[in-house]
Amino acid sequence: MRYLKIIIYNFSVFLFLIVLLEVIFGYWFKKENFGIYMRKERKINWQTTSSFYGKDYNFFYKRNFWGFRGEEFNPKDIKVIFEGGSTGNQRFTPENLSIVGLLNDSFKKLNYDLTIYNASTDGKSVSGYINDFNFWFTKIPNFNPKYVIFYIGINDRFNNLNSKDFLDNKISEQKIDQLKDYIKNNSFFFDKFKLIKNKYFPKNTFAYDLSNNSLYENYDYIDYQTALKMHKNIDEETLTLIKNFRSKLEKLNLIIKNLQIKPIFINQLMYDGLKDKKLFLINNELKNFALKNNYYFIPLDEILDMKKNDYFDAAHTTPQGSKRIADKIFPFLLEFFKENNEIN
Repeated sequence: MRYLKIIIYNFSVFLFLIVLLEVIFGYWFKKENFGIYMRKERKINWQTTSSFYGKDYNFFYKRNFWGFRGEEFNPKDIKVIFEGGSTGNQRFTPENLSIVGLLNDSFKKLNYDLTIYNASTDGKSVSGYINDFNFWFTKIPNFNPKYVIFYIGINDRFNNLNSKDFLDNKISEQKIDQLKDYIKNNSFFFDKFKLIKNKYFPKNTFAYDLSNNSLYENYDYIDYQTALKMHKNIDEETLTLIKNFRSKLEKLNLIIKNLQIKPIFINQLMYDGLKDKKLFLINNELKNFALKNNYYFIPLDEILDMKKNDYFDAAHTTPQGSKRIADKIFPFLLEFFKENNEIN
């Protein structure tokens, strides 16, 4: 009985110390308490090998403490962020060869002190961008970006994304998983475990051969002028899609105005250009929105034709395609930031 009391006493002291350390050093009661949100997008270091049409790339896919792709940063230093879905995140592409990475490299080569921070996560539509401002960015202390680059089009052409709300919400679907995420997001000990694991024992993912040799069979690229002639008629289903998209843009606009953000909007292309009628119409609606609100807009669909092997599937670019997009976007961004006196 005496030994049992000693064991119980020691265990109670140990448990008390654990709880005390969690309360003091954990995130349970701090502003940067992410709750159940963003857990699967934070503190990631995955060793990855990707192959695009015969060329291999070995790299680490990293997402930092705050959930952004790349290395750690001080939130108060952030001036420009990039909002996209998987086409902006580019999970299977080395960061330096992604669209955002290539844009940053272009600024660096000209000795401009300007960095774009990548907030893209897989699956996001405009609804996801809205959620980011409401549920993610509010968790980051001293975070007040002045400019946001919105990369929009491909994920907003679907009518049935409501069945995949978790992609825009960035929370787990099951309640038990949400509870686990809450603990993992806030635990001091789990945080230190992830820190050590990512540094010394990074997750080794499988090698991904992303080549799609059948993608360009019977290849027919539809440029903007051709799409104008092809996509004249709008059915009831597509009209509903456009109305819903317009409504989402207005909600986003309230956030932009409230936070006094200077937005930059960029629309998108697929491997076959604008063959997809819904993408063409979404792009046009985005142009109308930007024009109406006097927002800076880069009409990628009008100024760029993509080439063979620029994509590894219908929507996602290879490093070759990413470079083609970044090279086209960069002069516009350079002009914009010069006009706003951010670079000299």
